[in-house]
Amino acid sequence: MKTRIAIIGYGHIGRAVEQAVAASADMELAGIFHHNDTLDSIEADIAALCVPSRDVPAYAERMLEKGISTVDSFDIHTQVPDLRRKLMPVAREHNAVSVISAGWDPGTDSMVRAILLAMAPEGLTYTNFGPGRSMGHTVAVRAIKGVKDALSMTIPLGTGIHRRMVYVELEPGADFATVEKAILTDAYFKNDETHVMQVPSVKALDNVGHGVNMLRYGVSGATHNQRFEFNMSIDNPALTGQVLVATARAAARMKNEQKYGVFTMIEIPPIYLLNGDTEELIRTLV
Repeated sequence: MKTRIAIIGYGHIGRAVEQAVAASADMELAGIFHHNDTLDSIEADIAALCVPSRDVPAYAERMLEKGISTVDSFDIHTQVPDLRRKLMPVAREHNAVSVISAGWDPGTDSMVRAILLAMAPEGLTYTNFGPGRSMGHTVAVRAIKGVKDALSMTIPLGTGIHRRMVYVELEPGADFATVEKAILTDAYFKNDETHVMQVPSVKALDNVGHGVNMLRYGVSGATHNQRFEFNMSIDNPALTGQVLVATARAAARMKNEQKYGVFTMIEIPPIYLLNGDTEELIRTLV
């Protein structure tokens, strides 16, 4: 039986989830819902929450209360533990599963960091993003009053330090200084070097590419000078959509096994993310 997935939110990530569902033999689409649609009619196994991160808690709680499991790409790193604690009793009470922060960072990159930590328990890991468009940061800027459109680019400076280049197209009559101040004090930006520039058209600059370079220098046992590197260059929404579908597969399996609750990707067995016979996957991958 195929897992039925409802998509809530139909921007870049919602469309990418739709494509990933269509390409997955064990999935089928249960419907596409915009953020302002009536959601009472949803009949699905999993709801993929493709809404801005700041809207995820409310949508997740609403779906879990209906007994519908959820997956999301909540990307405010510092708030992930709080979200997990908030949703845990709701998921357990209604026999549902919620996989939170299931994008690529946090998400699959979190899994890579965990593996690197296991390989070298002592040391330093540097995660360098970009250069590329940050979906979460861009959405946060678009929500600011006076902003017609926006693009937030993440530029890696090395050793996990980043510069945010924010390009804004303003609504007629909007004050640039007011918008700039709102961006610089927003939680998405206030801890990084951020430059805000007004442009006549964001569309002329738009690009959904992104990437990551992850380095770990550490110690395995008593042996120093262990060096590990992971790189990828991606289409941001396409990868996020694919990961959401993979975690929907894991959520469905965990619910079938009555493992109710809220989970991050580092808590999920990797094989749960994959479609196929378990014995065959083990034979192929081990």
